[in-house]
Amino acid sequence: MEKRPITVRVARWSAEHPWRAIALWVVFVAVCFIGGNAAGTVEATNRDQAIGESGRADVIVSDGHFENPAVESVLITARSGALNADAAGAAAADVAAAMKALPDVESVADPLPSHDKTALLVRVTLKGDPDTAQDRIAPLQAATAGVQAKHPNLRVEETGGPSISKAMDDTLGQDFKRAEYLSLPVTFAILIVAFGALIAAGVPVLLALSSVAAALGLSTLASHLVPSTDTTSSVILLIGMAVGVDYSLFYLRREREERAKGRKHLDAVEIAAETSGHAVVVSGVAVTIAMAGLFLAGDVVFSSLALGSILVVLVAVLGSLTVLPALMSKLGRWIDRPRVPLLWRLTRPRTDERGSRVWSFLLRPALRRPAATLMISVLALLALAAPALSMRLTFPGMEDLPRTTPAMQAYDRLVKAFPSNGTVHTVAVRVPAGQLDNTRSALTRLAQKAAADPLFAPLDEAPDIQVSKDGTVAVLDIATPFEGRSDQAKESLTRLRTQLVPQTIGGVPGAQSAVGGFVAADVDYADHIKHKLPIVVGFVLVLTFLVMAFTFRSVVVALTSIALNMLSAAASYGLVVLIFQGSWAEGILGFKSMDAVVSWLPLFLFVVLFGLSMDYHVFVVSRIREAVRRGLTTREAVAQGISGSAGVVTSAAVVMVAVFSIFATLSTIDMKQLGVGLAAAILLDATIIRAVVLPSVMTLLGNANWWAPRFMRPRPQPQHRAPEIEKVFLKV
Repeated sequence: MEKRPITVRVARWSAEHPWRAIALWVVFVAVCFIGGNAAGTVEATNRDQAIGESGRADVIVSDGHFENPAVESVLITARSGALNADAAGAAAADVAAAMKALPDVESVADPLPSHDKTALLVRVTLKGDPDTAQDRIAPLQAATAGVQAKHPNLRVEETGGPSISKAMDDTLGQDFKRAEYLSLPVTFAILIVAFGALIAAGVPVLLALSSVAAALGLSTLASHLVPSTDTTSSVILLIGMAVGVDYSLFYLRREREERAKGRKHLDAVEIAAETSGHAVVVSGVAVTIAMAGLFLAGDVVFSSLALGSILVVLVAVLGSLTVLPALMSKLGRWIDRPRVPLLWRLTRPRTDERGSRVWSFLLRPALRRPAATLMISVLALLALAAPALSMRLTFPGMEDLPRTTPAMQAYDRLVKAFPSNGTVHTVAVRVPAGQLDNTRSALTRLAQKAAADPLFAPLDEAPDIQVSKDGTVAVLDIATPFEGRSDQAKESLTRLRTQLVPQTIGGVPGAQSAVGGFVAADVDYADHIKHKLPIVVGFVLVLTFLVMAFTFRSVVVALTSIALNMLSAAASYGLVVLIFQGSWAEGILGFKSMDAVVSWLPLFLFVVLFGLSMDYHVFVVSRIREAVRRGLTTREAVAQGISGSAGVVTSAAVVMVAVFSIFATLSTIDMKQLGVGLAAAILLDATIIRAVVLPSVMTLLGNANWWAPRFMRPRPQPQHRAPEIEKVFLKV
């Protein structure tokens, strides 16, 4: 007797021992989640995240162990006309008196007038840990509001790192809460439409949520090996919900189809495990490989995201192979209860092999005129991808944050009045002991040279040179009046690195210097991504090719799979550039164009899209291969495989597109670009790629789809199956 695949044996055991399987899954999730929380999270440090010269600057500054207390700025300006110096001075005195009376205030600086005398600035230094300052600024904001009430003819407003951080945390917190509140009901509603039954719709959500919970705990444990970042948990939720729902959909729909054909319940579970279960495993391996490519980026942020994504995918695969068959076995036909009358009639499984009539109609051009259909569709996708050739990469800066908060509005007025408080370059210097005086002199000359250059801001006060306690590290901020993403700001960085720093710091014996700051990090990270992207892409393509080739025993299927996914990813790149590097969509999506794409997006978008696209591709091609093995011609198999799987794949795609689209409603530009890129790519992949390009390619290739070298060919199947695929191998 032929040994059954591992997916079938595991599913059979779970179906025969449902309570044990369910109990083991609950214990597994609980142990992972509770154990992870008990172990704690190891956060990535500046040293972990150091990239390029800006990264070296951060490390030097970190090694200086400077005490950098949190500082808030109170800006006093006229509401209209010229600023009255006496009134502004009185307001500044009231600010100083109110602030000094607060227990969390360390000191209050003397009022500083702007060069054009249009503003007065009062700096307030806070006590305690600067990382928690945003939680302690409410009394300062209340004091500022009190002074404003006493001076209604002036504008007295507070801004600074802590107040901006608090405002952004509040804004983003509301955003993500709204996204979480929307994503679950939207997903559940779509699944109700897909299944026409409440319990069947709830099972995929339950598996996805439990997978996310277990992966969050495991990622916390894994952070002791690969430090975690702030975005890891969000990505685990995003990927976990996507693949968890997908895998359950594939499994449940196949089991329902087999029951509708008259199979016994356990037999239906076995067939679902052998077909959809196998596709889930292959898809999980493909997603894991794609995410593993992020480790080659040489960036702890990507490494943390890769590890979190891999963990949640593997947990979702494990759940679909173990607890899902157990739930189906225990629920039995109750899984189709309670039914939604109209939806149930529309979505109940068919007992024939014809599949969806709508999809049969959509497939007609690809099956009847495959060459023309393929040419037109590929040209359309390439045209959509063309804008990606002009892609520019940059970090989101202060100018990209929402201007809806008082702190950001005050920041804009502060930078206008005091340019040195805007974009700054951080010059970090490490010197041997005994070179402190030379270092101070060199940094002072550097500040003076920069102040005389129109690329830099004039000095509002004497250069503030910070020196470490041991005298081996010195830091100086050099301001530029231009926005961080502007060409002038980048030119000022080049001037510093290639001319001013070598001319001054270069004369200090044994000095090691580096220029950091936002502009430097932006330039260095974009260069880093451009260098690493080909390496990651090559790794993902090669390993994915091997997995697909040995899974389907076909070199041709592997090559076409990669080509179609590359086409889908390129088209999504083009859409992101088309939307976000221009201004035409600003009013539609509610953003201000940064005339560029966020630096980390292309690399992350590629691996996520390549992995998630394989979900559909593996599932659809598996159904086509099944039809070929039943003796159908390739054209018939393509029609039956795609139209027969249309319901589940379309449902899974709609869930993903809906969830990703919610991210496009968030306030920050990076989340908008990520949401639009993911949603667009999944939509293209589930429609144009699956309904037009894939059937055209496979119909044109015919029997050649299944060609493989002799060592890759499958063993002969039992005679009663008479698969066409075996005939192809015999001809070769």
